[in-house]
Amino acid sequence: MNQSSLDLSVILPVYNEAESLPPLLEGLALVLEQLECSYEIVLCDDGSQDGTRDMIREWASRDPRIKGVLLRRNFGQTAAITAGVDHACGEVVVLMDADGQNDPKDIPSLIEKLNHGYDIVSGWRRKRKDPFLTKVLPSKFANWIIALATGLKLHDHGCTLKAYKRSILNELSLYGEMHRFISIYGHWVGAKVGEVEVNHHPRKQGKSKYSVAKTFKVILDLPVLILLGSYLTRPMHLFGGAGLVSILLGVFCWLLVIYDKLQDVVNNKVHRNPLFLVGILMGLVGIQMLMLGLLAELLTRVYHESQRKKTYAIEEALNVGSSPQAES
Repeated sequence: MNQSSLDLSVILPVYNEAESLPPLLEGLALVLEQLECSYEIVLCDDGSQDGTRDMIREWASRDPRIKGVLLRRNFGQTAAITAGVDHACGEVVVLMDADGQNDPKDIPSLIEKLNHGYDIVSGWRRKRKDPFLTKVLPSKFANWIIALATGLKLHDHGCTLKAYKRSILNELSLYGEMHRFISIYGHWVGAKVGEVEVNHHPRKQGKSKYSVAKTFKVILDLPVLILLGSYLTRPMHLFGGAGLVSILLGVFCWLLVIYDKLQDVVNNKVHRNPLFLVGILMGLVGIQMLMLGLLAELLTRVYHESQRKKTYAIEEALNVGSSPQAES
């Protein structure tokens, strides 16, 4: 996949950014030249239809440090980022948006923080130049929900501008719209995550692809994230726990029905008490959750054993020779 190693790869997922890319690339080149390191810029076009692809071909033909990865159609930002990571050679990988709102001048501060013992450094758009009601407020709500659900407290999970050590990205597989949670995935495999305040500029060219609906997509992705991150190797703890709680609630409802019946054996009819039906419903839901947990346990074993997936991630091995099991 990687023919040679470089110091730095800057990956930009691109979709219909023909107006924003030229000034961004000019500013990016000026910053990277000052870093005095070997670098490349990987432009991942996600099916643009505005001439962006032709521009990428032209830039790549003029400068070998610019790579172009042109996807056949619009697969989504996560797929474009994954394609960029797969074709990048840098020991350090920086992701940033191609709309011109991220500032290339923040890259040195991200790398400096990374060199202080961090594996992932996330940008914090403290002074966002976006509409408050349609972007900033939903983003604040999403950040609060994500921090509450995952335990990783960052001010700005949605900022694309982040720096990663290559070894961390090699541990991750991204699907759907999970690019927003790369820092969380890294945190769960033991990466040290830091945060740096970065600049944020108003969009000057092109049209924003953001919508409020993306905030709801983040919330819908959270259960998947929690399952994959905390319960992938023990799904019975999640589904079984929910099942036991449901069964206990059902038993509690039945006890209340029995207590009510004992107060007046003649007049109180069990089948007329709504708690009786609620208890039956909770009991059935609990049994279904337990069965779902058993099925998930079987699927987990098929997932890991069929693909020879490890249930752990090693940071360093000292004086340990390679073995067939470790290499498989």
